[in-house]
Amino acid sequence: MDIIEQINGELAQLRSDGLYKEEAPLTTAQSTHVGTLGGEVINLCANNYLGLADSPVLIEAAKDALDRWGFGMASVRFICGTQTQHKELESALTSFLRLGADGFDTILYSSCFDANGGLFETLLGAEDAIISDELNHASIIDGVRLSKAQRYRYHNRDLDDLRRQLEAAAGARHRLIATDGVFSMDGYVAPLDEICAIADEYDALVMVDDSHAVGFMGATGAGTPELFGVTDRVDILTGTLGKALGGASGGFTCARAPMVELLRQRSRPYLFSNSLAPSITAASMAVLDLIGSHPELLDRLRENTAYFRRRIVEEGFEVPKSDHPIVPVMLGDAVLAAKMADAILARGVYVRAFSYPVVPKGKARIRTQLSATMTRDDLDTAIAAFVAARDEVSA
Repeated sequence: MDIIEQINGELAQLRSDGLYKEEAPLTTAQSTHVGTLGGEVINLCANNYLGLADSPVLIEAAKDALDRWGFGMASVRFICGTQTQHKELESALTSFLRLGADGFDTILYSSCFDANGGLFETLLGAEDAIISDELNHASIIDGVRLSKAQRYRYHNRDLDDLRRQLEAAAGARHRLIATDGVFSMDGYVAPLDEICAIADEYDALVMVDDSHAVGFMGATGAGTPELFGVTDRVDILTGTLGKALGGASGGFTCARAPMVELLRQRSRPYLFSNSLAPSITAASMAVLDLIGSHPELLDRLRENTAYFRRRIVEEGFEVPKSDHPIVPVMLGDAVLAAKMADAILARGVYVRAFSYPVVPKGKARIRTQLSATMTRDDLDTAIAAFVAARDEVSA
């Protein structure tokens, strides 16, 4: 029982430090307004950027798929886990992302975490090098650790340091720059145009995890490569179906066709995980159609983002500069952030505090995330709740 005593001690310390993460169950479907055990609240912390998690269009597509395709695949892709609709979705994603046009392909995973986890060890060996942004998502970090490639890390969006690390890796057979398209804790966007220019200079490959951009960033929602005009210069792009693209689950890697072919042969999460559920596959196809036919969703999200960012700063809160719908309200102290989040939730706005180890110590925050389906009244109510909560906890 020594280990149980140790674990109980660690849990007690987490609570004492204000780092313990409580779960607050929803009593309704994911949406802009959700039910909790304490009543209905405005949801300001979901990755539901386009507000499609409860879209009647997607729900109907999923229902139809259950009747036609069944509930689950009960198999991995290469045995008997591939339906024609899986291939159709992969093709549709390649067309939507438009990476490199001809010569690219897409492979589906059960999550983007798995896509990143199965990427690096498959494509790169001990003779190669990965140069990774220090704030990359945990799935990239874990995926890199699984690879035998040499590892280099550069400071967040620091292009001079990126150059230094590329030069340090000069002896490698292949060099791959790995970056998030959007860094989810801060809402910072990676400068992909400059990163791609440096990659060209050093003959390096570029890999982007665009989970917090695919579906709504760029003119048509194709993500950060489209935003920066480098869709033909990114070699590998991973992303998720679990955020803007319906909010369910599933991930993908879009890359040069021979890379994807090798991933199908050797990527462990792909080879040893059940295929994406039929209903999610069908609904994801419907998402791509919906985004293409409703560009106003992207416009509303941008308008909501600009308004909320301007107003929350006017009220005296510290917010990292960006134009992304992730809007972290910086508070520093973990205990203060937790108290603020509770006070805001009590006023009918669902937010969560983020603290170590999710963010560095001393960088605790309340990370808000905006949606295209929020109204101006929703945003004003949320801002007023932040102001009232600040007055309460500082009294």
